[in-house]
Amino acid sequence: MNAIAAELNAPVLSAAAPTTADSTRMPARTYLTVLAMAGLPLGIAWDISWHISIGRDTFWTPAHILIQLGGVVPALVFLWQAWQTTFRGTAADRAGAISLFGIYAPLGAWVTMWGALAMVTSAPFDDWWHNTYGLDVKIVSPPHAVLGLGMLVVAIGVLLNVLSWQNRLVGTAHAKSAALLFTIAAGLMVTMKSVFATEYTWPNNQHSSIFYQVLAHVFPFLLLIPARVANIRWGATIAAGIYTALMLFMVWVLPLFPAQARLAPIYNPVTHMVPPPFPLLLLVPAFAIDLLMLFLGRKAISIRGWKGLLLDLALAIGVGVFFIGLMLAIQWPFSKFLISPASDNWFFAGNRVWPYYSRPGEWMHQFWTKDDFTLRGLGIAVGVAIISATVGLWCGRWMLRVRR
Repeated sequence: MNAIAAELNAPVLSAAAPTTADSTRMPARTYLTVLAMAGLPLGIAWDISWHISIGRDTFWTPAHILIQLGGVVPALVFLWQAWQTTFRGTAADRAGAISLFGIYAPLGAWVTMWGALAMVTSAPFDDWWHNTYGLDVKIVSPPHAVLGLGMLVVAIGVLLNVLSWQNRLVGTAHAKSAALLFTIAAGLMVTMKSVFATEYTWPNNQHSSIFYQVLAHVFPFLLLIPARVANIRWGATIAAGIYTALMLFMVWVLPLFPAQARLAPIYNPVTHMVPPPFPLLLLVPAFAIDLLMLFLGRKAISIRGWKGLLLDLALAIGVGVFFIGLMLAIQWPFSKFLISPASDNWFFAGNRVWPYYSRPGEWMHQFWTKDDFTLRGLGIAVGVAIISATVGLWCGRWMLRVRR
């Protein structure tokens, strides 16, 4: 795919990309923005654990600070870059940026700064919400929705910024490192979206149609972005591996720290931080997506116009069917194991994921929606997966041309 990406980018790189000497090397600040972006999924998973282990006692919890740093640090980096480009940059530097109100900054920088503004705005809103209504009973409360939207926008901005460098550096010695960093950022995006979907992907919900429909809505699109856009092989598998590794880190590390509930009612007296559920087995469909892209994706991406879009649609149908089929084949039986007593250990954390305000009972080892899985619901999931894959492939075509 490297040669194809180079062919797509070569005609426009010389006209639009910066021509200064440092345009052949990705700056260190790009790595810093991705490192800070990792604080978003890790922080939100930590925050959820804090809520269900201790309860919310103040806004200034370590998890909240990590989340805000995940948005503020990239925004400050890009703000400094905008200042440098506008007032101290060369004409070539400004040619590689987008002007807004006379200020020059890359597209990803603008997107990130707007997302960080939403995140900072959500903080006092969340504080007021808890003081007024008390403990959240769901992950997606109104202030959390504002925060989640801001986090998503920040992540998209960081992703676009790394993408612009990957596309500029095609054919240079630093092309592989830029492509790998883009794939890592895509994996962080997968992780973040998976955390926000936890209410629908809980192991006890994994025998329902809505579970597969939620998967179909989120993950084919997110996994196809690195598979199509990253100039390395196995992009989807690497992104899914990043998600798996980060979530396993939270599953295994959080319970090492003691915790005690501070808010009533306390039905399940936990003694340590409650981990998130075991990660979804996304590595399997991600590997299948990479195989499809390896054998068919090259041909599709080299064909432009309506023929290329139609070939993408055929590829999306294959991705959608394979994704749902493989997830059904592996996640259905695995979820039976996760809600059984056999998974109650440090590795799988099967029965250790329950909040302090949950009253223990047999319902913890049962599927909550036994009659909600139908062929019609499964068909809807396949259709949604095909649409999600189609959008991912078409967005990928545009993303291969982002250079600013």
